[in-house]
Amino acid sequence: MKNIIYALLIGCFIIACNTSKSVKSKTSKTEKAINSVDNDTVKITSDKTEYEIIIIEPGFNFWVNATARPRNFYSQKFLENRNYLYVLEWNQRVLQPQQFDPSLYELQINYQNGIDYGYEVNYLLYNYFIYFQLTYNQRLGPWLPRI
Repeated sequence: MKNIIYALLIGCFIIACNTSKSVKSKTSKTEKAINSVDNDTVKITSDKTEYEIIIIEPGFNFWVNATARPRNFYSQKFLENRNYLYVLEWNQRVLQPQQFDPSLYELQINYQNGIDYGYEVNYLLYNYFIYFQLTYNQRLGPWLPRI
């Protein structure tokens, strides 16, 4: 049976409409993309690695193609290390809904250190974490998210 990673993260337009103006300091390109996309789904599957990542987030696909660093900019080892730390923090926040917004941190991510998920899965997961931090003004690690 395939091992599956589900990073099912849903952004609600209702939340986006109720955020303060200071959080809405996005570029006009990103705002247009988010407003024009009802359901932006990125699904990566690979028979070679037998892992899958599904990201459902308005504007993410546009952001990856327009803003994120190109593939192979970061090494796979770099992406794996960052993803592992981001996933640890993410899963801790999922387990603490009284302290962290449960509409942002809905599901745990099953990502284990030492498993080769392949470059594409690591690349998109890393970029989702960067997108998430920049979009929702969150900080999942000790460093500022960088593009």
